[in-house]
Amino acid sequence: MTLEGGQETAKKVMAAIAAHREEFEFDHHAGGPNMDVTPNQIIERLESYSGVKLKEAFAIPDLDREIKWHCKYARQNGIHVSPTFMIDGLVQADVSSGDEVGVWVKKVLGS
Repeated sequence: MTLEGGQETAKKVMAAIAAHREEFEFDHHAGGPNMDVTPNQIIERLESYSGVKLKEAFAIPDLDREIKWHCKYARQNGIHVSPTFMIDGLVQADVSSGDEVGVWVKKVLGS
């Protein structure tokens, strides 16, 4: 975990993204208003909405190594295509990138 508060902090950040989703999306993954926004501006926007300080976590020198470790773990657990979702270490076949954010939140929060 890179932030104090672990999963609860992550859920708070995810809720902030869900509440302001359009401000974090790109058109077709490579266009739209966010193309003129720097990564630091996106992080600052997220900090503003969530109340969680994130810049230090994004500046961790070996963060990419952590991400690679999580990808390796996913591969070892049978995830070989994207998108596939894993929540609390379990593959969630009933979660899709086409789902509304509210569906994701319910799954993550266990509601």
